[in-house]
Amino acid sequence: MIEVETQKAAPTKTKEKIVKLKVHKESSLWWMYLPALAVTCFFIVYPFLMGIKISFTNWDGFSQTYDYVGFNQYTRLLKDPDTWLVVGNTLIFGIGSTIFQNILGLLYALLLNQSIKARAITRTIVYLPVIISPLIMGYIWYFFFAYQGGALNDLLQFIGLDKINALADPNMNKWIIVFVNTYQFVGVAMIIYLAGLQSISKEYYEAAQIDGASSFQQFKNITLPLLMPSITINMVLNIIGGLKLFDVIISLTGGGPGNASQSMSTFMYDLYFNRQDAGYAATEGVLMAVIILIISLATLIFFKRKEVEA
Repeated sequence: MIEVETQKAAPTKTKEKIVKLKVHKESSLWWMYLPALAVTCFFIVYPFLMGIKISFTNWDGFSQTYDYVGFNQYTRLLKDPDTWLVVGNTLIFGIGSTIFQNILGLLYALLLNQSIKARAITRTIVYLPVIISPLIMGYIWYFFFAYQGGALNDLLQFIGLDKINALADPNMNKWIIVFVNTYQFVGVAMIIYLAGLQSISKEYYEAAQIDGASSFQQFKNITLPLLMPSITINMVLNIIGGLKLFDVIISLTGGGPGNASQSMSTFMYDLYFNRQDAGYAATEGVLMAVIILIISLATLIFFKRKEVEA
């Protein structure tokens, strides 16, 4: 009887030791998160909280003193027509870039997933703009669209047409910014879609071909549903990148004419450094953070649900 009890107790103690060892290993892993957590808190969380604090002040960004003004800056923000102009521009940059980058990125991926000549070179060419600084990319395209000496106007004059001042046209310059941002980062979307396409088993397509499915039916019923995780990643990354666009705008239009092509990022920069209105700039920053948070979370939830349905 004693031997039986001893045999039962031995496995129980062994299981307890295994559980304790697992708990110890998992708890020790938390120490590895500390450096990243410290950096995040120092460079992101703390500045954001300070920004919220400054949004309740009239600080000019340079003086050692300032006064708390309560919600005055937020009231001013709601009444300021420039706020809603730059919010509209920001939505155009974010949504426009997201749509074009995903459509073109998917088309490139579908093409370059085939066995075609110079496939590797083409992938490199499409991805190459990604490694260039957005500020430099903006200046490159500036010399293409510039009114004086720009390649576009030289071409128009060569074929007998009048020059256009595209970067000074409020109806045109916003879409030029969307175009340049799309051109630069479409390679990222392409790579993510390529990875998704290459993870889809060819057996699905072979079975569909046996059943007589057309290429469009294969794309609709096989490719698109199985690409939903890649679509989710691209949509969220693109929408966040487009909504916080800064460098390309600075180098292409500087936010002008007036505030016609300002994004919320460039508008904050202008308020802080040119108008010395740091309190109001911080208020705009809080609004921008809220907009990006709401739109990115809504996008993530929507496409995550599509993944489940697929």
